[in-house]
Amino acid sequence: MGLSEWAYSLSESLLSDPLPRRWAHSLGVAKRARSLGPIMDDDAELLEAAAVLHDIGYSPMIATTGFHPLDGARFLRDQEKADERVVRLVAHHSCALLEAEERGLRKELEGEFELERPDLVDALLYCDMTTTPGGTQTTPAERLDEIVQRYGPDTIVGRFIQRAAPEIHAASKRVEGRLAQVSADDQPM
Repeated sequence: MGLSEWAYSLSESLLSDPLPRRWAHSLGVAKRARSLGPIMDDDAELLEAAAVLHDIGYSPMIATTGFHPLDGARFLRDQEKADERVVRLVAHHSCALLEAEERGLRKELEGEFELERPDLVDALLYCDMTTTPGGTQTTPAERLDEIVQRYGPDTIVGRFIQRAAPEIHAASKRVEGRLAQVSADDQPM
């Protein structure tokens, strides 16, 4: 079984029944990851696997701390013996260090999981922040607004996402710039 096939199967088993909307979001994020294939080269499958797994920490079967990046990464590392790079991407997806700080878990996250390459971190963030909870495509600005409205501006998630907004926009611009460059390079002269 290949990395992607394994990742889809595992994510579906953990999310589809208890959290169907989260499963739809994860499928949408994975679809978005596939669309980045032209800029991912040899890491395309890695990104897609991390994308479909990024929210498994919400699963009631594995949630322990209530902080889904940490719970998901620990499960992947300890129970699944997953690819270390997938684990690191799940642990650090979408500015997780900032949310970990809000939750008093930054030392645990930093201490247990190294950061993955910045271009991959940007790519996963882009995929997550351009996908609605229902799995459809959106803009980073609309996604940020939706998160603040859903959780409230004064909650842990609301405060964290507002702090993360500049980096989310910057990462999205970096990914879009790479996509534009590949597209321009593919144009006949």
